[in-house]
Amino acid sequence: MTVTGAPVWAVVPAAGVLLALALAAAVLDSVLDTAGIGEDGTAQAVRGRRWSRPPAEAARLMRQRGRTTVEPDRLLWRIGTAGPLVAALLMAAVVPVGGTVVADLPVGVVWFNAVDVTLWAALWLAGWGPNSVYPLVGGYRFVAQALGYELPLMFALTAPAVAAESLRVGEVVRAQQGLWFVVWMPVAFVVFLGAVAAFGAWGPFSSPVGRDAAGGVLAEAAGVDRLLLLAGRYALLAAGSGMAVALFLGGGAGPWLPGWLWSLLKTLAVLAVLVVLHRRLPVLRPERIVRIGWLVALPAVLLQVLVVSAVMVAKG
Repeated sequence: MTVTGAPVWAVVPAAGVLLALALAAAVLDSVLDTAGIGEDGTAQAVRGRRWSRPPAEAARLMRQRGRTTVEPDRLLWRIGTAGPLVAALLMAAVVPVGGTVVADLPVGVVWFNAVDVTLWAALWLAGWGPNSVYPLVGGYRFVAQALGYELPLMFALTAPAVAAESLRVGEVVRAQQGLWFVVWMPVAFVVFLGAVAAFGAWGPFSSPVGRDAAGGVLAEAAGVDRLLLLAGRYALLAAGSGMAVALFLGGGAGPWLPGWLWSLLKTLAVLAVLVVLHRRLPVLRPERIVRIGWLVALPAVLLQVLVVSAVMVAKG
């Protein structure tokens, strides 16, 4: 499949698709949350059908007043609050939907990784800005676990780029015409999905917003600030799922249906897997994530890159 760049105005519908995917993830997460308990350990304020909780909660947060603390750094707090959602939008810019991509960058794979690194600053600023203990603990927890997942993520991105002999995401999609990369790069695929959960502070990697820290970076966030942080997490999962489809699952390749629809269906499937695993795996402490990342995930993905490199050299 050939991937071409879209006109500038395509940024608007692309953002709409990303937000729609984020909403779908939030609805599925709410449906699976039979207890109606938020991640910070508090009961959800919205009652009724579980599928209707996310839009109703969003409406409630938009009406709620923001919280103030003693001598906060408001500028950094606002930057950190908006950071995850902005990062998700920038990531999605290089993710092809069918045969179209918003920004067909020659270094699209590197761009995705570079935007992920900005989340280190964003989540830390969201914790630092309120000038409060629990958000600061959450911000430092995110930075600590980022030390564990970042290098494995980098090499998980390297494997398909080596196989495609290009850093352009569209070329990676085109290189999978005969065989999807997930078939012979399963380790890189699993490590990449783990990293997506990690930069979304999701599932086993949700200690930055953990109950034991009163919600961590979410502890002092209220109103629109809280809505932006929550939407940013779901949007990051959606952008990461779309990138997983492009790098490992053949992008929009598939029979009968148009390419854009295959891209969305595959992205929804990957996103659903991440959401389903959310409350079914134990939360890991940051130091344990670093240990697993450096002693297990990193050697495994390096071996995967070595195998891919050997295969490409053998092909000539």
